Amino acid sequence: MSTPTIRSGAALAAAGLALLAAPAPVQAAPTPSPGATPVTRAGTSFLTAAGIAADQPVQVDASTGDFLYWSFPAVAGERHELTATVSFPKSRSGASIWTVEVFDGLRRRQSCTAGAQTPTADASADSVSLGCTLRQVRSWAEPWSADPLPGTYYVRLSVTELPEADLGLPIEVELQVSADRQDSRDDGELKAPLVPHTKAGTILNAEPVAQAAEEDESGYLDWLPDLGSRWIWSTMGGVLAAAAGVVGFALTRRPRRP
Repeated sequence: MSTPTIRSGAALAAAGLALLAAPAPVQAAPTPSPGATPVTRAGTSFLTAAGIAADQPVQVDASTGDFLYWSFPAVAGERHELTATVSFPKSRSGASIWTVEVFDGLRRRQSCTAGAQTPTADASADSVSLGCTLRQVRSWAEPWSADPLPGTYYVRLSVTELPEADLGLPIEVELQVSADRQDSRDDGELKAPLVPHTKAGTILNAEPVAQAAEEDESGYLDWLPDLGSRWIWSTMGGVLAAAAGVVGFALTRRPRRP
């Protein structure tokens, strides 16, 4: 083997070792999308939840004790990470426990694989951070399972324990939901997303039913000239009442003495 060949092989080996020793790139924390419009409101129930998109910042002014709701869409293969920060502009009298919960379109609570879901904020703390990393959204699941499926998901932020004197104090909430589709492994298909049916149904007109009932009753009373069933029942009731009165009078009347 010639000397140039040995030198080139050594150079290639050194380059391979350098690539193996290089540190892996660190995944950056989720940041708001450039130009994303911040959401400045929150709902008070599932039906009034404020809609948000992935990587869209949320900045809301609220009061301690409020239940805050947001909703976001999820598709199969995504993993969602939720981060929230609650700031306290004013001093408080005691510690408080906060919680963030995520529900799917069927109002089933989804478990978190990571994150501070129920942290405690001390009385001297200026803020408290919450987080929840959801499982990967699947495209299908067994009917008895609670696996996350595509559809609308709901976020609820609230305080579970706090001194009564701190109820109603102002708070500032910052929230963001990020979506990651890396390492997606799913080969199923869902017929329809899990979105609750919130549209009210149409009210059936009761007039045709009433007309049909009157027509059926009139069929049995064709032998009466232009009389409705209520007239017959009224007449029969009057006759029965009169007969009952006569019988009662006969039973209670005492015979006269000579």
